[in-house]
Amino acid sequence: MRAPGRWLLRLTLLLLILAAPLGVSWLTYTPPDSPWSAASRASADLAPDPRELADTAIVQVYTARTYGWRGYFATHPWIILKRAGDTAFTRYDVVRWRGGGDGVVRRDYTVADGFWYGAEPRLLVSHQGGDTGAMIDAIEAAIEDYPFRDRYRSFPGPNSNTFLAHIGRQVPALALDLPPTAIGKDYRPLNRPAGHAPSGGGVQLSILGLFGVIVAPVEGLEINVLGLGYGVDPWPPALRLPGLGRVGAAPERWSSSDG
Repeated sequence: MRAPGRWLLRLTLLLLILAAPLGVSWLTYTPPDSPWSAASRASADLAPDPRELADTAIVQVYTARTYGWRGYFATHPWIILKRAGDTAFTRYDVVRWRGGGDGVVRRDYTVADGFWYGAEPRLLVSHQGGDTGAMIDAIEAAIEDYPFRDRYRSFPGPNSNTFLAHIGRQVPALALDLPPTAIGKDYRPLNRPAGHAPSGGGVQLSILGLFGVIVAPVEGLEINVLGLGYGVDPWPPALRLPGLGRVGAAPERWSSSDG
C-alpha cells in the first residue's frame, strides 16, 4: 500500500511543478479589457523609421500575447522586412480568418510593429545592412514555400507560430528563437517527425507538436509536453517555461552593418 501512495505523491508533485509556470503567468498577466473589435493595433513605436533608413535592408521578428484567455500561455509572431531603397516595411503573418487569395498567409494585415489586439509586441530578432538583402530573398522564398497556407488550427498547429518556425528552419541566418509560448512552433506532420529546430540548426523530434524534444545551439534543450515547452538554455543561461517564455539572461539576436 505504501508504494502506490509514494508514486501518487510523486506524480502530484511533478504535475504541480509542470503547472507552476502557467500559474505564475495567470497571476502576473492581465489581458486587455477592451472588446476584440476595439482592441488596439496601433504602432508600438519599436520599429526603426523606414524612411530614415531608406538605403538599408531590414528584417525584424516580433511576438505578442494572443487575445483573451489564450494570452495567458500563447503568443502570436510576425515578420517585417524591407529592401534597401524601400521606404516602408512589408509585414507577413498567418491569421486564422482568411483574406485575399493566399489562404491564411496575410501580407500587411496591420502596421509593422502594431499592438496585437491590445497586447504589446516584443522584438525577437533584428537584422539590418550587410547580408540582410540576401536574407530577404531567402525569407520570401520560404514564405512562398509554406506548406500549410490553406490550413489553420490553433492547437497544436499549423498556425502562426508554425509559419515563423518554417521560415526559421529555411533561413538559419535569421537566428530565430521562438519562445516556449509560441505554441505551434513544434508542429510537424506525422510523415516528417524529425528535422532541424525552428532556429534552423540542431535537431528536433516532434509528434504533431504534441510531444517532442529540441536540442540546438539557439534553443538549447527544450522538451514539449502537450504543446507546452520546458527547457534550459545553457548560454546565455535561461529557463524556457510555458506561459512565461524565456526566463533569464537575454540573448543577442541582432546584426547590423553599414556594408
